[in-house]
Formats: sequence, C-alpha cells, structure tokens
Amino acid sequence: MPPLSDHARSLFSRPILGWATAIRPDGSPHNSVVWLDVEDDDTVLFNTALDRAKERFLRHNPTVSVSVLDPDHPFSWASVSGAATFSADDGAEVINQLAHKYTGQDFRDLADDERRVTVRIKVTHLVEQTGP
Repeated sequence: MPPLSDHARSLFSRPILGWATAIRPDGSPHNSVVWLDVEDDDTVLFNTALDRAKERFLRHNPTVSVSVLDPDHPFSWASVSGAATFSADDGAEVINQLAHKYTGQDFRDLADDERRVTVRIKVTHLVEQTGP
C-alpha cells in the first residue's frame, strides 16, 4: 500500500464532503457523496447503511475509489482507490464519529432495522493535485 502524502492525508482528515465510486454489476460507475476520514495507517474510511446501493455494489465488486476536493482551492484534490473491506461491529460508533467531525453533533437516531457498516479502503493507488 502506498502511503498517503501529507497533502492527501490533510484533505481526507478535514470535514470535506467526498464521493465514493463503486462499480455496478453491469460495469457502470455509481457515485455517492460520503463523509470521510483517514486512520493512522492511511486507511481511508466512510460509513453507510447495510443494503444501500453502494454497500451492495461493493460487496459484489470491492473495487472502490474515493475522492475529495479542497473547497478553498479548487485545483487541490486527492483520489484514492483500493479494495473495500467491511465492518459492522463498529458501524454505529464510526457514523457517530463522522457526524461529530462534519456537524459537531451526534448522528440521528438509527431506525430499529438500520445497521451501519464501516467501509475501509487500503489504498493501492493515489492520484492528487496540490494546486495550479
């Protein structure tokens, strides 16, 4: 796994909306806006609910790309790709951590049948631009 650059780590650490791209079973891309974070080992993560489209598509094909654009400098961005792994054990905890990062508040109450899953990406490819 290539390490994230300081620039990429900084972007994924900030409360900037990103987008995740999964591959549908027909081979076409599926994008969705996500809250992101990065762990100490440069694993990039986001969270979703079980049985949402992105979760289903990633279970079928774990290839995923996640990108973020610096809102202060539109020519500054980072995009990583790799294979998704899933953890339901910490799903509720991680969505709450992400909610605090992005909103400063707890995540909404989960529906009785809603299970959250954390999607982690071990980065195999990094593309970035640090400015014009």
